Amino acid sequence: MESMRKALHMEVQPRHIECFDNSNLQGTNPVASCVVFRDGRPSRKEYRHFNIKTVVGADDFASMREIVGRRYGRLLAEGAELPDLIVVDGGKGQLSAAYGVLCELGLENRIAIIGLAKRIEEVFFPNDPMPYYLDRTGEPLKVIMHLRDEAHRFGITFHRNKRSAGFVRTQLEEIEGIGTKTADLLLLRFRSVARIRRASEEELADAVGTAKARRVYAYFHDGTPAPDRPGEDDGAGESPTANGASDA
Repeated sequence: MESMRKALHMEVQPRHIECFDNSNLQGTNPVASCVVFRDGRPSRKEYRHFNIKTVVGADDFASMREIVGRRYGRLLAEGAELPDLIVVDGGKGQLSAAYGVLCELGLENRIAIIGLAKRIEEVFFPNDPMPYYLDRTGEPLKVIMHLRDEAHRFGITFHRNKRSAGFVRTQLEEIEGIGTKTADLLLLRFRSVARIRRASEEELADAVGTAKARRVYAYFHDGTPAPDRPGEDDGAGESPTANGASDA
């Protein structure tokens, strides 16, 4: 950590680091991730997902402003520990967006922040248009790249799971008389289309009432079944909560 402190010109060792990444594949279901490292190692229990709430479409800068504001506004309100360093996945634009929020929160002098551009691992500092290059064989860059890659992996996994859950819900809404609310109730109770298909009419009625249960049961047993998703199993449609929580 001392080598990182010197390389990044910090006053304290960055023992608590947080890294942000946006994910909006094809502009759909925009989400973001925050991963936490302590003493250079992942602290997966502290990872967080974010559903983007205020941004329409793929706008990395606006999304970055939203998630950084939500994250540190909440930590300030709770009196929680702040990180020593924030790493933003992106170049000058993403860094400027995040740094602007820190200034609004009065944190610009309390938390160090850098941006890491993907192309040739350029490091950017606030208010400095020129990139900074760390030793490619040194530990500081390796830790920062590990942070960036972990945030990207975590965000992409959440994004794909979210899109899959939406696909499953759409399958159920193909049933006449079944809307989003009923589909959500079924998924909450049975967790997957495979389990809904195997459920008895009585089990379905316990979840959504007799009339809708009859429609669902008839669809899977008397009508044309909903198409299977590739790789569908008993866990399909479950919310991704294995490593980290959702800051929805």
